[in-house]
Amino acid sequence: MSSDETLFDRPGEGRLVHADKDHPPVPRAKVGVLLANLGTPDGTDYRSMRRYLSEFLSDRRVVDYSPWLWQPLLQLVILTKRPFSSGEAYRSIWNTENDESPLLTITREQTRKIAEALEMDYGDRIVVDFCMRYGNPSTGGALRRLQAQGCERILFFPLYPQYASPTTATANDHAFRTLMTMKWQPAFRTAPAYFDQPAYIDALAASVKESFAQADRRPDVLVASYHGVPERYLHEGDPYHCQCQKTTRLLKERLGWSDSDIVTTFQSQFGPEKWVGPATVDHVAELARQGYKDIAVISPAFAADCVETLEEIQQQIKESFLEAGGEGFTYVPCLNDRDDHIQALLGVMRNELSGWV
Repeated sequence: MSSDETLFDRPGEGRLVHADKDHPPVPRAKVGVLLANLGTPDGTDYRSMRRYLSEFLSDRRVVDYSPWLWQPLLQLVILTKRPFSSGEAYRSIWNTENDESPLLTITREQTRKIAEALEMDYGDRIVVDFCMRYGNPSTGGALRRLQAQGCERILFFPLYPQYASPTTATANDHAFRTLMTMKWQPAFRTAPAYFDQPAYIDALAASVKESFAQADRRPDVLVASYHGVPERYLHEGDPYHCQCQKTTRLLKERLGWSDSDIVTTFQSQFGPEKWVGPATVDHVAELARQGYKDIAVISPAFAADCVETLEEIQQQIKESFLEAGGEGFTYVPCLNDRDDHIQALLGVMRNELSGWV
C-alpha cells in the first residue's frame, strides 16, 4: 500500500482518516505525466501558418537576436513570404484524413500507448496528456487540465532525446511560466535528455536494421541527420552538438559498424551566421559525387516524424542526393509509436516517477 492510501478509509476516494465524520469525500491526489513536443500549425493556410511561425520565431530561445532588430524583420519581411512556402511544405505531408499535421497524429498515439502502459502499472493514479510548445494543444491548457483532474505532482517530459536550448529549455520555460500564474502549484519535475539510454539506442538500431532489410539494395552509408543550431551555441555551453555526436557513436557501436558506415550531419539551417555542420543537404550531394550510389538517412533527434523529416529529408535532401548522381535513397522513419520506442520512454518515466507512485 502506498503512503497516501493510508490517509483514506477506502482506496481511491473516501473520508480522510483523521477528518471529521461530516467531512465531504476527498479524491486521492494523482500524478500527471505531460509529454511535450515542438508544435504544429492549426492549418496550412496563410493565417494559420503566420500565427504559428510568429510564435515560433519570436521565441528568444530559438532566435536570440535583439527584438528591436529581429521583430521588424520578422513581422514586416519574413512573415509576409514564409507562411506561403511553409504552408506548401506542410500541405505536402498533411494528414488530410484527420486534418492535422503528422506530428500531432503521432504524438497523440504515443500518449495513448504510454497512458495504457502506465495504467497497467499504477491504475488510475497516473493521468497522461500531451502539449505543444507552439500551437495547440497549448502547454498552459494541458497543465491546467491535469491540475483540474487532481494532479498535485506533474512529470513534464519534453520529447527530445538530446537536450538543446531551442527545444528542451524553451519547453521547460513555457511550463514554468504557466506555473507562475497558479495559486496552487503542483510539485513539478522535468525529465532529462535520454539520448544515451540503452533502450533508446536499441530502438534506433532496430529501426535501422528493419529499413536496411527492406531496401532494394543495402545502403553504402547511413547519414544521421540532426536539426542544426548556430555554432556559437556549442561555445556558449549548449550540450546539444556533443550529445548528437555521442548518439551517433552509440548507434554505430550498437550496430557493430565501422566509422565509415555512418556519418553525422545537421539540417534546417537558416539565417546568416555559421551553424554546426556538415549540412545534410550539401553532404549527401558530396557523397553522391564521391561515388556513393545508395544511402540511408535517419533523424535521431526527432521523436516523431514531422515536416523536417517528411518534407525536408524525403523531398529536399533526397532530391539533392539524386541530382548529384545518387541512385538509391532510403529514409529510416522516426521511432514514432513503435513499441520499443514506447518502452524506452516508459523506462525513463518510471525512473523519474519513483518516489511519487
